[in-house]
Amino acid sequence: MRILGIDASLRSTGLAVIEQQAGRLSAVEYAQIKNPTTLPHSSCLRRVHEEVVAVLKRCEPAAAAIEGGFYFKNARTALVLGEVRGVVIAACASAGVAIYEYSPRLVKQALTGFGAAQKDQVSKMVMGMLGLKESPQEDAADALALAICHLQNQSTIAALKSEPI
Repeated sequence: MRILGIDASLRSTGLAVIEQQAGRLSAVEYAQIKNPTTLPHSSCLRRVHEEVVAVLKRCEPAAAAIEGGFYFKNARTALVLGEVRGVVIAACASAGVAIYEYSPRLVKQALTGFGAAQKDQVSKMVMGMLGLKESPQEDAADALALAICHLQNQSTIAALKSEPI
């Protein structure tokens, strides 16, 4: 089973596909979509969409996991993140890939056993669980963590009959 993890952001989106075979996890691919500050907003959204569509076609994941929205003091930041999430969700929906949301706290809890874990702790767990020799870029590591969290929550999703977003 393959899962796409997405850490959505306008300027630095993390994408990762992991695979589970015979109870073993491995990273199929992971990357960061880096949009320069000189690139117009709409071009950034188009680029994120194109990259997500390409990964969906190339890797054919069974589902996708994205970080759930959280509280922002700055309304503009929340709006921009909402636009990026909308582009990602639309790309997955167009490909027929169910997408699930996970809170940052739940992802940290799933990987480290502690919901307030630091990013470096999560990154080290990602490396260990996937057998990576080097630490992935931060947004890619977050995307890998989201995908792992989804795989670990499969039994809960089935038991609760949890619906994708």
